[in-house]
Amino acid sequence: MSDTIFAEATALGKAGVAVVRLSGPQAHSAVRALAGDVPPARQAALRVLRIGDDVLDEALALVFDAGASFTGEAVAELHLHGSRAVVASILAALAAMPGLRPAQAGEFARRALENGRLDLTEIEALGDLIEAETEVQRRQAQAVKSGALRDAAEGLRADLVRAAALLEASIDFADEEVPEDVVPEVTELLERAVAAIERLVAGSFTAERIRDGFEVAIVGAPNVGKSTLLNRLAGRDAAITSDVAGTTRDVIEVRMDLLGLPVTILDTAGIRESDDVVEKLGVARARERALAADLRVFLAERAEAPETGLMGPDDIVLRAKGDLVESVAKDAVSGLTGAGVDRLIERIVDVLSTRAQGASVATRDRHRVAFQASLTYLDAARTQLAFGPEGFDLAAAELRMATAAIDQLIGRVDVESLLDEIFSSFCIGK
Repeated sequence: MSDTIFAEATALGKAGVAVVRLSGPQAHSAVRALAGDVPPARQAALRVLRIGDDVLDEALALVFDAGASFTGEAVAELHLHGSRAVVASILAALAAMPGLRPAQAGEFARRALENGRLDLTEIEALGDLIEAETEVQRRQAQAVKSGALRDAAEGLRADLVRAAALLEASIDFADEEVPEDVVPEVTELLERAVAAIERLVAGSFTAERIRDGFEVAIVGAPNVGKSTLLNRLAGRDAAITSDVAGTTRDVIEVRMDLLGLPVTILDTAGIRESDDVVEKLGVARARERALAADLRVFLAERAEAPETGLMGPDDIVLRAKGDLVESVAKDAVSGLTGAGVDRLIERIVDVLSTRAQGASVATRDRHRVAFQASLTYLDAARTQLAFGPEGFDLAAAELRMATAAIDQLIGRVDVESLLDEIFSSFCIGK
């Protein structure tokens, strides 16, 4: 029998309400010990929580039966007044009960996985949903949490199992009623699987950027107004500004929500030749981060072309210090007055939103690695299939390996080594 675990499920600090969650065989009896009785399952009711004659709090009690809860175990929740003293008194009372212990990070979610309530992709998406800062991140996490990646993987798995079964049947039961030529159907199944996996892999890079955030680098010569523009975009003095060229030596980052998109704006050192050792390091780092960014905004005081080694197809080139231009053109921007900034944000959002449309439900490097491994096995299976019946045995073996890669993605096999890393990022009460 597993331990009964408990933890505060809401954030630390004063609040109107704090939730303490319990999961395990003694969850209901622990609430009963404090409240005298428990309400019917899934029906919240007001209860006075006591230890002897000492009233700890008046709270809402809510219980879920085993098999009908988040973790799959008996679960209880106490919705308390959100004072630290109240929460501490309840946690201390629970800790004193035999068979109860504080939960570890992510232990509630881990029990949900172990009890088949969620698969590994849904667990990961739950973590992403908790961490979501923008609307686009929320929608992406919700889609995966709702089973979109699992459904895609299960569809692929069904095709691969069917293809392997056809090959194995033709080998083992040649004299029975099996299709005389299974190659056309197997080929069609493999081609469909390969096309689907390639789409998932291609879209995973954008999905990962949505989860982690896009990077937009402001690039240009020293004293062209990059830091002033960053401060205008951030709405605060995130970077030091000065008339002295070369003030910015390191990359300054500001995290922003641009119309639902998670974006980190990078203010980089002014790019120029210099004999100053520290400035040279800053310029080198500026080039490196600019190249790695998803999008670059080039500022120039005159109509000079940006450095071709840094320029990408969607990059934005603007006339700097638009406040000094008599008539602010569409290609000018001023961090000092804000002229052209709204137009710049619209252009950034337009580029990144277009890219975001190509995102798949594979949102992590782990997902991409599993799909790419499956592709490798599928390529080998197609090679063996070309040899005709003599290659069916090896082709079926490759298909089993491809299926195993998909199973690992969902968490069906051989993922124990991943679990500690995944759940360590969860809050204690989840």
